[in-house]
Amino acid sequence: MKKEDVRRNVKARKTVLNEAEKDLAASAVFDILEKTAAFIMSNNILIYHSLPDELSTRRFLDKWASRKKFFLPRINGLNLEILPYDRSSLRLGTFQIEEPTGDETCSVSEMDLIVVPGVGYDPYGNRVGRGKGYYDRLLPESNATKIGVAYDFQVFDQIVAEPHDAKVDIIITDRYYYHVASRRRLRFR
Repeated sequence: MKKEDVRRNVKARKTVLNEAEKDLAASAVFDILEKTAAFIMSNNILIYHSLPDELSTRRFLDKWASRKKFFLPRINGLNLEILPYDRSSLRLGTFQIEEPTGDETCSVSEMDLIVVPGVGYDPYGNRVGRGKGYYDRLLPESNATKIGVAYDFQVFDQIVAEPHDAKVDIIITDRYYYHVASRRRLRFR
């Protein structure tokens, strides 16, 4: 499936979700994530601060912020900077995403785990983002485990990928856990 078709399909599907469905899906996804070996063994975790149409990361951050070191991206031109998460020092940045303030940036190579937002995925680890390429430029600089999180309807049989598109290692939806390298899919609900 072409990227534009993925974006159009997912946008239409998200518009019919009510708040209860969004909350239930986010809880299911992050309950699975916190049980993964990648999460358990990670200290430094880069995660996104969710937009209204994405799986909400807020409860997950609140739950684990005192036990794990979280980092958030901040847009700087064409690239993402990585800064420590502190709920009290967030401000609306580019695209109305809450971003960390301050000057304490760090390298993505210091991350043990990266929780990647996406519009769509396929079981081969291909990812469709919003089209600006921020994560496609960032992810290749890291050896961290990369986990894409999504609603189940955001996973397609196959997405047309380009050479510059960065892949994820694992995809977690509200119903399935996809381990990309082994091509395994486990059902959770």
